[in-house]
Amino acid sequence: MALVSLNETRLADHVDRLGLEHPPIDLASVDYSVRRPDLFNARYGHVLDYMARVELEVDRNVVELTTLLPDPPEIDRRFYAEVWQPQEIRHGQILDELQVQLGRPAAEPDLTSLGAKMKILGALAHLDPFQDVCRMLYYLTGMATERSAVLAYNLLHDGVVEMGESAVAQTVIAPIRRQEPGHYAFYQLSARGLWSQLAAWQRWMVRRMRSLSFAPVGANNAQQTADFGDMLATLRIDQDVDNFAGQISRVERELLWAHKRGLKVPPYVAKAFREAVELAQVRRAA
Repeated sequence: MALVSLNETRLADHVDRLGLEHPPIDLASVDYSVRRPDLFNARYGHVLDYMARVELEVDRNVVELTTLLPDPPEIDRRFYAEVWQPQEIRHGQILDELQVQLGRPAAEPDLTSLGAKMKILGALAHLDPFQDVCRMLYYLTGMATERSAVLAYNLLHDGVVEMGESAVAQTVIAPIRRQEPGHYAFYQLSARGLWSQLAAWQRWMVRRMRSLSFAPVGANNAQQTADFGDMLATLRIDQDVDNFAGQISRVERELLWAHKRGLKVPPYVAKAFREAVELAQVRRAA
């Protein structure tokens, strides 16, 4: 009980700190000036579109969360309603405005779709033991998503600096990337705390469902998966995709697969990223 209370206190302090130190980015602080818009658009336009869509789809993600977790812990609700959603929506608005100013169409986020699997999980989640399984899946997805974002924004920032586009690097990419690690830390603390409380059958269920449901962030169909693969190629992640997969799933491997000694990357994670790279290559060749 003491360990649970300690973890809850750490989470509450973390969420309070995020809300205080990282309010949504002030739109007045953003400078969309681009020195060479045609070149910038050719290199990073599709990356901006993918990232903007994913960030803007957090409104749908919240609907999914309320379906998946009908009775979430109060700290979870505070995090996604008061910190995560406002920050991520602002990220999406800024990235989308940048691509519009480059002459690209605005992003087209899906804000309403709710798949059959999500509805089934939502029905099962009304059973308390199964809601803990759903919560663990939520934390694992959050960790993978936010870790992917941290790494991708770091690489995007480096590339934008290399192009000499300092306004975008300093007022768009840098402020966004500063907020992502706090989200990752919340999911990691939550996952470690909950995993220690799960029964053996719940842990088995989490492993099984995670292996069947994992997908890269924002990749909900074949076209989006290929788009994700194109983004990996632009950021040069495709040259060592297994290493990238290992970095985003390090804690997941440690928690779920500690009994599998020598496992560097959960196989479903490595497979999903390789498939994204391959789909993008096939589409480019066609």
